[in-house]
Amino acid sequence: MRVVDLSHPVRTGMQVFPGDPHVRTRTAATVAQDGFRVAELHLGTHSGTHVDAPSHTVEGGADVDALELSSLVGPARVVDVPGCAPGRMVRWADVAGQLERLAPGTIVLFRTGWSAHFGTERYLEHPVLDPEIARRLVAAGVRTLGVDTLNPDPTPTADATDPVALPVHEVVLGAGGAIVENLTGLAAVHRPGAVFAALPLRLAGLDGSPVRAVAMWPDAAEDGDPAGR
Repeated sequence: MRVVDLSHPVRTGMQVFPGDPHVRTRTAATVAQDGFRVAELHLGTHSGTHVDAPSHTVEGGADVDALELSSLVGPARVVDVPGCAPGRMVRWADVAGQLERLAPGTIVLFRTGWSAHFGTERYLEHPVLDPEIARRLVAAGVRTLGVDTLNPDPTPTADATDPVALPVHEVVLGAGGAIVENLTGLAAVHRPGAVFAALPLRLAGLDGSPVRAVAMWPDAAEDGDPAGR
């Protein structure tokens, strides 16, 4: 089985959503001094590559420990949206041809290439999805949507004072679905039949969790074709 990591490493000082808790790691015990090694972590529920549970934006919505794990593991459909300008809104017409014959339970992942800017100010100027895309996906039976950006909706600046508008979140999480953000490496998911998985920590009563997102498909050698065709 070929397994491709689609997650950003979690490390001290990594980029987070404006206003979210900063990520810090600290050595709490060492082999030399204590006979074992332990680290202390300080981070928000939406640090790094993570999943948003409905309760992230929906009052009374399901928490991350109540998500059906089956909704976070399934056939992947990677939608390529290359050459996006900062802040561009991706419309249904831009991606409709890549979303034909979409089976319920498919996990749709949008690859804009914006993950290359992770850790920079430009990453905050990411492309966004038209809520119509979210409505059509939910209607087709999609329960999990993923993006290689900080947010499928516009990300406000750190000094913004108006309430945050999250229309794609409202559609997907409002339907009881989940959103996986800050994916990376989606260009490697090029095989038909790839399976995507992004399993959260079982954080009781919380609104999201970092994940180790991966894509998997049978190894070429196991397929009997060393060329991987």
